[in-house]
Amino acid sequence: MAGVREKQGQLVFGLDIGTRSIVGTVGYRNGGKFHVLAQRMKEHETRAMLDGQIHDIGKVGETILQVRKQLEEDLNRELTEVCIAAAGRVLRTVTAYVEHTFETEREILPEDIYSLATMGVEKAYEEFHRDNDTDVKFYCVGYTPMRYYMNGYQIGNLEGHKAKTMGIDLIATFLPDDVVDGLYKAVELAGLHVANLTLEPIAAIQVAIPEKFRMLNLALVDVGAGTSDISITKDGTIVAYGMIPVAGDSLTDILVQHCLVDFDTAEQIKRRAGETETVEYTDILGLPQTISSKEVLELLEDAVAKMTGMVADCIKELNGDKSVSAVFVVGGGGMIPGYTQKLAQELNIVKERVAIRGEEVMQNIQFEMEDARRDAMMVTPIGICLSYYEQSNNFIFVEFNGKRVKLYDNGRLTVADAAMQSQLPNEALFPRRGKALTFSVNGRARMVRGSQGEAAVIRVNKEPGDIHTQIHSGDRVEVVSSTEGEAASLELGNLPELSERLHVFVNGAGIDLPKTANVNGRRENEFYLIQEGDNIQVHNCYTVAEIAEFLDVPLGDSILVNDTAAKPDTKVYENFTLSWELTDERINTEADGEELWEEPYESSYKKEDKGEKETENNEAAEQPGDLNLTVTANGRPVILSGKTGYVFVDIFDYIDFDLKASGGRGIVTNLNGRPAQYMEPLNAGDVLEIYWK
Repeated sequence: MAGVREKQGQLVFGLDIGTRSIVGTVGYRNGGKFHVLAQRMKEHETRAMLDGQIHDIGKVGETILQVRKQLEEDLNRELTEVCIAAAGRVLRTVTAYVEHTFETEREILPEDIYSLATMGVEKAYEEFHRDNDTDVKFYCVGYTPMRYYMNGYQIGNLEGHKAKTMGIDLIATFLPDDVVDGLYKAVELAGLHVANLTLEPIAAIQVAIPEKFRMLNLALVDVGAGTSDISITKDGTIVAYGMIPVAGDSLTDILVQHCLVDFDTAEQIKRRAGETETVEYTDILGLPQTISSKEVLELLEDAVAKMTGMVADCIKELNGDKSVSAVFVVGGGGMIPGYTQKLAQELNIVKERVAIRGEEVMQNIQFEMEDARRDAMMVTPIGICLSYYEQSNNFIFVEFNGKRVKLYDNGRLTVADAAMQSQLPNEALFPRRGKALTFSVNGRARMVRGSQGEAAVIRVNKEPGDIHTQIHSGDRVEVVSSTEGEAASLELGNLPELSERLHVFVNGAGIDLPKTANVNGRRENEFYLIQEGDNIQVHNCYTVAEIAEFLDVPLGDSILVNDTAAKPDTKVYENFTLSWELTDERINTEADGEELWEEPYESSYKKEDKGEKETENNEAAEQPGDLNLTVTANGRPVILSGKTGYVFVDIFDYIDFDLKASGGRGIVTNLNGRPAQYMEPLNAGDVLEIYWK
């Protein structure tokens, strides 16, 4: 054995996690044979598993740990990775075909075949999710190539051939997420990482039906304690998988009730029934009892007939509603006397063509320890080890923000895939805007967006990355979630409508009035912070009284709006003209040379400019006599006369321009090519332009 170990390859640890027991096998492949170095089996102390599914993860994990420690003692080495298989409970299968065309004809490499199989699994995934109407999440737990194609023709093995196109038919098998996760968690509790996951019938067929027999239409039935897993071969490949949730435990349950014993005692009675004429046991009352093997088999006869009938129906369904040529039976549940005969009867084939397969199918298995078990119970555990060589690991593990995450390995995994699997919300990856502010202005909805937040910070193995960065087994991904920006905020005065001014003419002078607004029926100032849902009404007019109040001048008599008699509450709109008779206290004699207004308002020109213009006008007024001033207005010469000085608004007394004809348009007033102020002094030769927008 020492000599063999010197030549051994990588050790493979296979674990058959069954309903009644856990079987561990460690070995390696060399020279076309698989060498078994150690094997251990331990039954569950409680019914921690039912029908192939883990019910108590902690207890199953503890049993796995005990098996692991026993094997480590036998081998004098630590075991860290393990291959496992899932029972076909709630099994779903999908057959898919894919092909790939190269740019030019070339030799097909092993990685090309792997890539092709991955494409097939991806397509099977798509078809499964399209046709699957359940909310339960399923995992692909294994796949089997059925046929390969080269340039459109079927071929046994693509590797090494030159081809332009390659294709594959494969059958992919799916199980619910809870079944797969339960297995992984139990294994992790035992300090192990899963190196490969397959399906129990896929593993069993590796040993029980060699490829040279797969041209025949055969069925393999792996009868465990909780499930009977079935696979069908034909035309050189595996064509179907199936499962029924009935197996050896259903027989044991009958003996529990009949013999009034616990489950473990009933299991011993069932196993010994085929070995001795009578079986002695103690019931739950502590009384010694004896039962004949004949009575046990008669007691179980109907249940065996029902179970084999269900298996036969499943075989026929998977095989196109017809029987198969022969059936191989593996697993402890099928070793009950009478099982193979009943199954042959249900399938209507001769009883010799339904046989238990054990040591006779292990010609390529070399046992390197004494007292090795070589019966039907060992077929699946060894097949689990062999599956490691036949198909790559379906899953990888990465660390995502300190949490171990399992991902299906399609060869193109990214940070985004890991984030989704770890259930990180999408908004944690992308920057988010702050809450928007919605309100209405003059009856129309308005929205102001919040500010943009910061993007997520992503590192893969401490190096900067993004959501598209590819990840591999063992990578460490860290994501600092993105942030949300500040909520939208807007002062009333920053509304575009309030940035505009209302331009009117009062007693011949043009003035700009700030627009005002009511919020929810109440007047608010420009610094009011708009709130969610506010109803804002912007006013586009003033009353005569409001204009007088704004100008801080008394309202006189004979009020005219657009040369029409008006009242204090008459509304004044854009470009309207307003006039009234000024009171005595606002009028001074012409002799004193002072202005008509005592600076009652801020006009549209700057105050300092106004002071300069006042000085110029006063200086002009001090000169004796009237002044004749010639300017050009709208392309025509105009002579201004009768005053000692002139300002821009005086031009309206000399040109034909109807200030009431605005029609909602704004007026343009230019002086020497630039916007003019209405009270801006005029000089000889100035060029004026006045027109509607």
